[in-house]
Amino acid sequence: RLLRHLHKCALSAHSNELAARYGFSHLDPVGELGRYVFICAYRAAAVAVLIAVTVFLIRTVLELPPFGDPNNLYNNEVSARYIEQGIPETGAINFVAGMILDYRAFDTFGESNVLFIATCTVLILLRSDEKKDKRQEEAEQRREQHYEPKDDSILQRVTFLLFPIIVIYGIYVILNGHISPGGGFSGGAIIGAGLILYANAFGFEKLNRFFREKTYKWISFVSLSFYCLAKSYSFFTGANHLESGIPLGEAGAILSSGLILPLNICVGMVVACTMYAFYTLFRKGGF
Repeated sequence: RLLRHLHKCALSAHSNELAARYGFSHLDPVGELGRYVFICAYRAAAVAVLIAVTVFLIRTVLELPPFGDPNNLYNNEVSARYIEQGIPETGAINFVAGMILDYRAFDTFGESNVLFIATCTVLILLRSDEKKDKRQEEAEQRREQHYEPKDDSILQRVTFLLFPIIVIYGIYVILNGHISPGGGFSGGAIIGAGLILYANAFGFEKLNRFFREKTYKWISFVSLSFYCLAKSYSFFTGANHLESGIPLGEAGAILSSGLILPLNICVGMVVACTMYAFYTLFRKGGF
């Protein structure tokens, strides 16, 4: 009995130590010890899985074919067709634009949807729908004021000159994406950077006059909807050997390459809105 009592006391003392370390209660020493064992087993399993995944990835990288080998699997008729028939079939001088917005347009559509869904997910996680009283609203206003710039005259004057140039250059990159290096992703990133610069110089309050949460949602919704409908029609007619009726125009002209130009515009708007949305969400938790 004495040994049993001492063992029970020792177990209880050890459980209290574990409780202080892991936040358990002191009511059930045996149950707490079981939880401790479970936590240790869970961590050991996590480390084992991490090691297994690391070994698998390293082994996969080591077994990749040597770079530049002409006998590699990716050097096949697909890439040759992109290069040889890209301009006649897509009308785009920029082979990359012809590939991602014509041959593989649904892949690009998925990437654009990932951007939109990621922003919506962050917005859902950071959003608070609780009703606020007057005191909480005043605290919220003070918090919002904290993120406003401190009237930096040098930054504001430089932004006043650079902002329209940045936006115009971004539009230029988007509109010329099918005939020169650029396109919706790079042009949208330029416009998004311009919006972030404007917010840092003049504040979110002024930017919200023309770009709010509703603006972001509508631009993304319209752009993604048009992209989906346009390419669904194009792929449906192509798969059934039907004439789509969409002219490719003269290669090298602005109004050419069929749907690539409007799709570049859609992608650019989604990327620009997403860049600014991520910035404002992580800066102050919302629009």
